[in-house]
Amino acid sequence: MNEHAQAAQEHAHPTTGTYLAVAGVLTVITLVEVGVFYVPAFASVLAPVLLILSGAKFALVVMFYMHLKTDHKLFTAIFTLPLLIAVAVIVALLFLFGSFSLEAVQAAA
Repeated sequence: MNEHAQAAQEHAHPTTGTYLAVAGVLTVITLVEVGVFYVPAFASVLAPVLLILSGAKFALVVMFYMHLKTDHKLFTAIFTLPLLIAVAVIVALLFLFGSFSLEAVQAAA
């Protein structure tokens, strides 16, 4: 196998079926987000649950639709590290302003 064929095989783009499957998963996650918003039992942990679900959607979109899954790992790090920093800042602000506290979690349990 020559270098060109090997490089093409290593960086083969996902098929249409893969894109449709990812779109289906994104749709299900969006429906779960909307459902979580309307369930009163999730009121105390609403923000963290929505952050986790949004992070999962972000990862799927970046990996498949922006082709980072097949690109160099440096590009993945460039997108992943700011996401982790943003999540840490948001969670810290939730604790700081009392929107999400350990007492609320314990009371809900």
